[in-house]
Amino acid sequence: MRVIVGISGASGAELGLRVLKKLPENFEKHLIVSDNAQIVLEKENGIKLHKNSEIWASVASGSFKCDIMLIVPCSMNTLAKISCGIADNLITRSASVMIKERRTLLLAPREMPFSAIALENMLKLSRLGVIIAPPILAYYSKQKELQEMEDFMIGKWLDLVNIENDLYKRWDDNE
Repeated sequence: MRVIVGISGASGAELGLRVLKKLPENFEKHLIVSDNAQIVLEKENGIKLHKNSEIWASVASGSFKCDIMLIVPCSMNTLAKISCGIADNLITRSASVMIKERRTLLLAPREMPFSAIALENMLKLSRLGVIIAPPILAYYSKQKELQEMEDFMIGKWLDLVNIENDLYKRWDDNE
């Protein structure tokens, strides 16, 4: 399975890296980092790092057939561009391809509170089949540390794109 992880914006960028690390080892992984993420990343085994300016990269083509794309975190700028069909960098172009090819796209918008404009953009994308899943905690899994909270969110995102995981304690009627 081919999976793209996009990281846009600076706040919460570590979540995107953790998502990438939690994907099954047998997946082909592609990482796209926006210029605004301002993070220096080293290439890791099995990960193809694409610069956001490389609009010609393989992941920008529908014929490359990526199965899933997650943008974690997703800045409001990136969300707005995707909603309006602006594909001026590799993250937005790849997202546009995922939508046109009717493939799985998950956005984790990271701003709070959401403006009415952002909510309208999310609604528009949701109606197109895009999964909108902000990094929101649940309390039933009784997380105590930041890593457990992040594992919960990552586990939920992976659930939403049908990737098996055991990153969090699931709801149980017996407790």
